[in-house]
Amino acid sequence: MSTAPLLQLRSVNKSFGNVRVLHDVDFSVYPGQVTALVGDNGAGKSTLVKVIAGIYGRDDGDYLFEGKPVEVTGPRDVAAMGVEVVYQDLALCDNLDIVQNMFLGRESRKGVVLDETSMESRARETLASLSVRTVKSVRQSVASLSGGQRQTVAIAKAVLWNSRIVLLDEPTAALGVAQTRQVLDLVRRLADRGLGVVLISHNMVDVFEVADRITALYLGRVAADVPTSELNHSQVVELITAGRSGSLGIAENPATATV
Repeated sequence: MSTAPLLQLRSVNKSFGNVRVLHDVDFSVYPGQVTALVGDNGAGKSTLVKVIAGIYGRDDGDYLFEGKPVEVTGPRDVAAMGVEVVYQDLALCDNLDIVQNMFLGRESRKGVVLDETSMESRARETLASLSVRTVKSVRQSVASLSGGQRQTVAIAKAVLWNSRIVLLDEPTAALGVAQTRQVLDLVRRLADRGLGVVLISHNMVDVFEVADRITALYLGRVAADVPTSELNHSQVVELITAGRSGSLGIAENPATATV
C-alpha cells in the first residue's frame, strides 16, 4: 500500500453563518486502502464529504490531489479527478434498467443514436471486474433488485468512469446479513484494485472488518486518524462520543471551549 495520500485536505474550515461546522480538519485518502470516516450525528461527516465532492466550498484550508494543490469550484472538477460519491439514497432510477442507470447523463452515442451495445458491454465488464455475481442481467429493471443489488449497481456506476477514489455513505444501512456481506466484499475489492475508498458508517462491525484506517470526527474536529489495528471498538466509541480515549483524541473539549 502506498504511503503517499491520493487526496488530502489540510486545515479545512467550513461555516454556515455563525456556526462553524468543520474546525481545521486534516483528512487523507490513500490508494489501496479503506478509510472509515466515523462520528456521531452532527459531527461534520456529511459536510466533510460534500467539501470533498465539491458541493460545498471550503472557507479556507488546502485541497490536494496526488500531492498537488487543486482548485475545486464544483462537483465537475472533482469528478474530473476521478472522485465519485455514492450517497445513501443511491440516486438510481427505478424505471430504468441497470445499463441505463450506470450511464445516466453520460450515455455513449453513435452519431445521434445511443450506442446500446457498447454501454451494455461496458456495464457487464465493470460488474465482472468487481466479481459481482448476484445480478442476473444488466437489462434488469432497478425496481426488481434487492437492496444489496442496488448498492452494488450504485458502486459499479461510480467505478465505471476510471475512478481513483470512491466515497460510500452508509452502504450497508438497512441491508440484511447476506446483502451486507456482498457489499463489504465489494468494498474490499475496490481497495484491492488500488482505489482509495472512504467508508462513512455508524456500524463498527463493518468498520473493523474492512477499514485499514479510521478517522473519527467529534464536533467538527478530527479526534483521531490512526490505523484500525491500533484501535478497539470501545476506543472508537469513546472518540465518537467524547472526542477522547485515554491519551488519544482532542486535548481540549470543544463542547466547553469558547469559539
